[in-house]
This record gives sequence, structure tokens and C-alpha cells, in this order.
Amino acid sequence: MNDNDDWPATQPEGAPQRLPLRFSGSGSEYFRIWIVNLLLTLATLGLYYPWAKVRRLRYFHGNTLVGEHPFGFHAQPRKMLRGYLLVALLLLLYSAAGHFSSLAGLAAFVIVAAVWPALLKSSMQFRLANTSWRGLRFRFRGTLAGAYAAWLPFFVPGLVILAALAAVPDQEHPPVWYGMTTLAVIAAFLAFAPWWWWRLKKYQHDHYAYAGEQTSLRTGVGSFYGVFAETAGIGAAGVTVIVIAAVVLALLAGVASAFGGAADGEETRRGDLALAAVITIAVFAVAMLAVQLVPRPYFAAKMQNLLWSRTASDAVAFESRLRFWPLFGLTLKNWLLIVLTLGLYWPFAAVATQRLKIEALTLLLAIDPQQLIAQARSGDGEAAGDAAGDLFGMDFGL
Repeated sequence: MNDNDDWPATQPEGAPQRLPLRFSGSGSEYFRIWIVNLLLTLATLGLYYPWAKVRRLRYFHGNTLVGEHPFGFHAQPRKMLRGYLLVALLLLLYSAAGHFSSLAGLAAFVIVAAVWPALLKSSMQFRLANTSWRGLRFRFRGTLAGAYAAWLPFFVPGLVILAALAAVPDQEHPPVWYGMTTLAVIAAFLAFAPWWWWRLKKYQHDHYAYAGEQTSLRTGVGSFYGVFAETAGIGAAGVTVIVIAAVVLALLAGVASAFGGAADGEETRRGDLALAAVITIAVFAVAMLAVQLVPRPYFAAKMQNLLWSRTASDAVAFESRLRFWPLFGLTLKNWLLIVLTLGLYWPFAAVATQRLKIEALTLLLAIDPQQLIAQARSGDGEAAGDAAGDLFGMDFGL
């Protein structure tokens, strides 16, 4: 694992002007917002969540600066509430349908799969149409057909498993072929996961727009397979090392208990065996934590660098230099402090992580920002953004 940049930034046409990103928020400021949001969300049984999300996004957007100019977030919580209630209703109907029969569950799954890509497109449009920089709104120009092409492959494995389950006469005792089918579908999904992730990210990064510029993701699926393979290899290596250590410790404890039992009696031997069991369980728990602690920040760093260093338009590009070791150290620190404070350190961890990720980014412009904005404002007004530029004017939180 090294911090060398595998993907140099895609350069815009012409000599670029570099605008670093900076995050000016603080954990103590965000803690006050977070604790109020948490209490009101709990008190209203979740209905306050859209207002809480707007307050959170306005804080993080307002403290993210490009060239010392902050972003703005302008969404209305009531529109977000309608979208969340619609998604909650869909998921509730899907969950309830599965309790009636496998056929009802299959039908509900098909309905959710048919609607979900449209909701994704709507959420992207809503979020960008309500985000601004220097007075101009962003836009998302992805098509509905593109959303379906990007998302539907994700639902195919679930559709196959549910269809196979519906064909099983006795679902309490499924046949061997059903188990084999499920394993094959899961294996195929894992094999195609990088391809699906690339399609989804390409759909998103191909359609970000600001002023007269529209970005595209200029990398192929092979680079995604590389990041996934490296992450899986790191996770597998970590688990292997810890499992071997657990086995060695258990064997040593077993040998010690055998000799101790001969010398000190059966009661001492039982105590040693219990200690060996506790040690083994503890090591396996550490292994499970290690699977999350190392691969996750590695994947996050590599994927951010890949995505944003390969996202560009004719006059705009990005450079990302997020390093693994600082992110790993911050993640370890955050986890420890969140546990020690019973969760109260969470807002401080969120601010610290956001700062590290944001300040690893640099905006590259082949045109003066003021000229870019002036050209957009002298156009037909589309660049000012349409805050209702989405399905039903709602956000679905996807």
C-alpha cells in the first residue's frame, strides 16, 4: 500500500488555473447542529429528518470553499419529506409483500426495480439544482434511459433469486438446485460488481453541469476492477494473518492447559481452556474489525482519486490526492473516540473526515472563473439553475 498517485489528473484544454478546495467547518460547531437534529428526529419519529438533512448539508456546503467562495444549498425540506415518504412507502410495501407469498414479493421487487432508476435521476437533479457556487446553480443532465441502463443490472441478481424461490414448491425445504443457483448468482454479482459500479459512476460523472461546462468520466472499467481487486486482496491478506495468529494462540493456550492440567488438576485445565476460547473469540473480533478498518479507507482513497482525477470537461478538471495512510490513521482515531464517547464524537469525526477528503481536491480551470460565470449569465438563463428540475420537484435521498 503506497500513497503514490496512480491516476494523474486529466488536464483541461489550455494552461490550467489551480483553485484548491478548503473546508472551514469545526467539530464543535457541527456538534450543536448534530445534537439538535438527532433529538428532534427522535422526538418526531423521523419526520424531522428532511429538516435535519437540510441543516447538515447547508453547514457542510457553506463551509466548503473553492477559491475562497463557498457552496450554497437551497433545498426546501417539505419537498424532501414528500420524496422520503414515497420511498418509505415503496419499501414498506415490498417488505409486507414478502410476508404473503414469494410471488407477491417478486411482484413488489419488480415494481421497486422499475421505479428506482427514475428516483435516482430525480435525486441527482434535485441535489444539483439546489447547489450553487458564486450564485450559479449546478445541473444534472442525465437522461431517464441512462438511469435505467445504469441501475437495472443491479436488480438482476435479486430478480433471479426471487424468481427461483417462487418456483420452489416447499420453501421450508428448498432443493439443492435452489442453493446452487443462489451461490452462482452471488458469485456472478461479485464478479460483475466493479462493472456495475463503473456504469453507475459514469452515468453520474458524465452529466454534472455548471455554467456552459458538462463533465465526463474519462476512464474505463478496467481501472475499477483494479481498485476492487486491490481492496479485496488487502482484506483477504489481513484476515489470513489474523486467523493464523488466532490458531497459533489457541494451540499455545491448549498446550499450556494440557501441561497445567497434569500438574495442577482438572479445574486449572478447564480455566486454561476457557481462556483459550476467550482469546480466540477476541482475535476473531479483531479480524472482523480489521476487515472494515483497512480496506474501507483504502477503497475510499483510491476511488476518490480515480473518479475525480478522471472527471473533466473542456475547460474544467479535478485533481485528487487523497492518501491512504492519513485516512487510515484518521479512521482508526475516529472509531476509537466514537466508542469511548458512546457516539458523541461522531460529529467531530464527520468534520475531520470531510476536511481530509475535501482538501485533497484541487479544481483546474482553463478559463478565468469570473469569465466562465459572466458567459453563463449572459446566456439564456439556463445556467442559473431550476430548483424544480426533477421528478415532482422532490428529493428521494438516494
